[in-house]
Amino acid sequence: MNAWYKKQTLVVALLTSFTAAFGQQSGNAGLDSIKVVARGAALRQVSSQFTFTEGPTVDKKGTIYFTDQPNDKIWTYDTDGKLAVFMDKTGRSNGLYIDKAGNLIACADLKNELWSISPTKEVKVLLATYQGHRFNGPNDVWLDPKGGIYFTDPFYERSYWEHKEPDMAKQNVYYLPKGKTEAQLVDSDLKQPNGIVGTPDGKYLYVADIRDSKTYKYEIAKDGSLTNRQLFISQGSDGMTLDKQGNLYLTGRGVTVYNSAGKKLGNIPVPSRWVGNVCFGGKDRNLLFITATESVYTLDMAVKGVE
Repeated sequence: MNAWYKKQTLVVALLTSFTAAFGQQSGNAGLDSIKVVARGAALRQVSSQFTFTEGPTVDKKGTIYFTDQPNDKIWTYDTDGKLAVFMDKTGRSNGLYIDKAGNLIACADLKNELWSISPTKEVKVLLATYQGHRFNGPNDVWLDPKGGIYFTDPFYERSYWEHKEPDMAKQNVYYLPKGKTEAQLVDSDLKQPNGIVGTPDGKYLYVADIRDSKTYKYEIAKDGSLTNRQLFISQGSDGMTLDKQGNLYLTGRGVTVYNSAGKKLGNIPVPSRWVGNVCFGGKDRNLLFITATESVYTLDMAVKGVE
C-alpha cells in the first residue's frame, strides 16, 4: 500500500469515534444550520486532479497556496478562481504558511526539513536537525506575529525515504524564533502532533494530537515557550484554522467547527474520504478553502478568516 494511503488509513481509524455521526453529504444539505456558513451557500468542488492535497495558506491578495505532496507540487488558487502550478520539486512540501515578506514557510519532508521559499522560488533551508538528530518530518506550521515559527513533527513513514525508523523517539512541537538557527522544543508530551494554528494576537496556540484524538490550547509566553496546556476538545485533527470570531475549524471527516469555548457549531460534510486541511482566502477572506485528498473545495462563509 502506498505510504500516502497508509497515512490516511491510520488517521481515519484514529478519528473514527467522532466521525461516525457526520456522514457524507453534498450540496448545502444541513449547512444553513451552521451559523458561520453563508446563507444558501453550497460546497463547490474546484478540481479533483490531485493525489493528496494539503497545507493551504493565503497571501495578502487573497490568493491561496496549497500542496499536492505525492506529486511534489505547490499550486495556487487566485481570487478569480483560477488554478495554477506555482512550483515543481518542492521538497515534498506538506504544511505551508506565508510570512510577512511573502515567503512560503514549507514543511519539506523529502529530507525532513523546514524551508523558506521566496516569491521567485529561491529556497533556503531553515532547519534540518534538532540537537544533531534528523526531524521526523515537519508536518504543519504557524507563524506568530513576531515571525517565530511553530511546527509539528510527527512521524509518517514515506515511500521515498531510505530510513524506516525515526531518529528521535518522540514526536514533538518546536518553535524557531525569528533570526535563530536552532529550534526550541516546546512540547514533548504528545503522541502524534499534527494540525497547528495560533491566534493573531500571538497569545494562544492550538495543537492537535491526532493519535490521541485530542486538541490542546496553550498560552504563549514572551519567549515563545508554551504554558498552561489545557484540553480544548476530545477530537484530533489533520489541519486547522481560525476565523475572526475565534471559532476553530478541525479537519478529518469533513470540517468540524467549534467556538472559542469548545462548543460544537456543526460539521461541514465533504464528499471525499479525508479532509487534510483548511484555510480562509479570497479578496475578503470569507471563502473557506478545503483540501480533501484528490480534490479541493470552496464554501462561502458568513465570517472571515484571521489569515
